[in-house]
Amino acid sequence: MTAWDGATANGGPAGTSDRTPAATGSGALEGRLPVGWFTPDPAAAPPARRVLSQARFDIRVMLSNGEQLLLLIVLPALLLVVLALTHSPDLGGGRRIDVATPGVLALALMSTGFTGQAISTGFDRRYGVLRLLATTPLGRAGLLAGRVVAVLGLLVVQTLLLGGLGLALGWRPEPAGLVIGALGVVVGTAAFVALGLLLAGTLRSEAVLAAANLVWVLLLAGGGVVLPPERLGPFGGVARVLPSGALGDFLRTACQFARPDWTALLVLVVWAVAAGGAAARWFRWD
Repeated sequence: MTAWDGATANGGPAGTSDRTPAATGSGALEGRLPVGWFTPDPAAAPPARRVLSQARFDIRVMLSNGEQLLLLIVLPALLLVVLALTHSPDLGGGRRIDVATPGVLALALMSTGFTGQAISTGFDRRYGVLRLLATTPLGRAGLLAGRVVAVLGLLVVQTLLLGGLGLALGWRPEPAGLVIGALGVVVGTAAFVALGLLLAGTLRSEAVLAAANLVWVLLLAGGGVVLPPERLGPFGGVARVLPSGALGDFLRTACQFARPDWTALLVLVVWAVAAGGAAARWFRWD
């Protein structure tokens, strides 16, 4: 009998006649792998995990973009240094650094919540990213929630960096005012994100890019965000009812006097509700 005959007589290739199913089959894995190891689990992740995963992705994308870093970190930091070390423009009463730092923090929020989100969402919409993500388990609501969480996460980074720079330049906020200011940050974030999504969801991406940057420059110059509205002359009354001026006023009052500016907060709430409703009504996903 040949080697091949011996192999076939034992039911397998030569040298494998002593292998039993228990040694080569699934039985050999029993006791070494948990039950259900090879059972597929097609269910989607919990909603909170999906939102956080999208937020982490958005944060990484924005922080890896040089233009976004320039807008979100570099320009506000340079502006804070210039305002702290010079005597022009006139910021009104109080120490310059105590007036300038809350205004620059408000500018950073506006940059992240409005300009950054409008541009990124506008181009995501142009390339079909929004339409594709809306069909995944994340869904439209999860995508929007992830964008808001990403903005809040970026604001934490901006606050630590710009706040630390302000402290190094002599800023001394009221501790209780920082807690009060957080309320304005949350409402202001909602207002500016809603405005950014409204812009991104109704215009072409090229128009979004131009409009978002133009609005940012106009609000920086005359929106009461860095320069207090009372220093803007006849335009001060208009600046107070803009979301930029309301946010700047709220943060300056909170950090300097440890009390809320209820009028400014009401203005922010109105903008958040109005822009959020308009975005929900007219936002186009493709």
